[in-house]
Amino acid sequence: MFVVIGLVVVFGSIIVGYTMHHGELAVLIQVNEFVIIGGAAFGAMLMANKPSTVKRIFIEVIGLLKPNPYNKKAFSELLQVLYEIFYVARKDGLVGIESHVENPHESEIFKKYPSFLKNHHAVHFLSDTLKVLLTGAVDDHHLAEILELDMERHHEEAMVVPEALTTVGDAMPGFGIVAAVLGVIITMGKIGGAAAEVGESVAAALVGTFLGILLAYGVIGPMAHAIATRTKGEEAYMACIRTALLSFARGDPPITSVEFARRAIEPEDRPSFTELEESTRKKASAA
Repeated sequence: MFVVIGLVVVFGSIIVGYTMHHGELAVLIQVNEFVIIGGAAFGAMLMANKPSTVKRIFIEVIGLLKPNPYNKKAFSELLQVLYEIFYVARKDGLVGIESHVENPHESEIFKKYPSFLKNHHAVHFLSDTLKVLLTGAVDDHHLAEILELDMERHHEEAMVVPEALTTVGDAMPGFGIVAAVLGVIITMGKIGGAAAEVGESVAAALVGTFLGILLAYGVIGPMAHAIATRTKGEEAYMACIRTALLSFARGDPPITSVEFARRAIEPEDRPSFTELEESTRKKASAA
């Protein structure tokens, strides 16, 4: 929502300010400039990235139109699922959660928490680590290394899209200059003609520079930053699971493990201790 609002403010401010100076909007509609700049940017993106990355770029840009999934409600639900799975493991032993971690998408526990179940990486991160604990062959410090390695690799993969977009955004002013230079070349062929015709040609050429700078700093750059911000939210989500798992692995009670995880959440998205206590008490009484 804020992405749409931001785009409206950016383009609205420019259009309103331009028309206040008695500028004609029709002059800015130069399809050939869009073709040059847009085509060059898309071609550069294709050259620099794998097809799967290009596909992810479009998916994640469209995903910005949806609300951020890593909010207080999502973290509250995560703490609940962590508490419930740890509670069952403490009550029935690790064997009691074997069916849940072997087939997480069929688990009656995980099915109660749709936002968690939709996050495939989080589901596998939790269930695979619990499988490791079931084997009993991994020490605490080795477990910490395993989880850290997983998170590092996921971070590298997640940052591919914002980095690719940033690269394209950085190149947009250059593509704008290319479009402007081509326009100037065309204008030079009209020297000696009517002054109005030459002026229109120069104006069309300058639109290329304008578009390149606007798209770089007003559209692509902010979108890349917005995707990177969401990536940080996902990292915080995964760090919450990691903290809880390490606490549980060293033998802490479920409520303690979940409290460690709660403290790892950013204050803005962190449920209060009272909210956590109420939700866990309900889970315990239901069990």
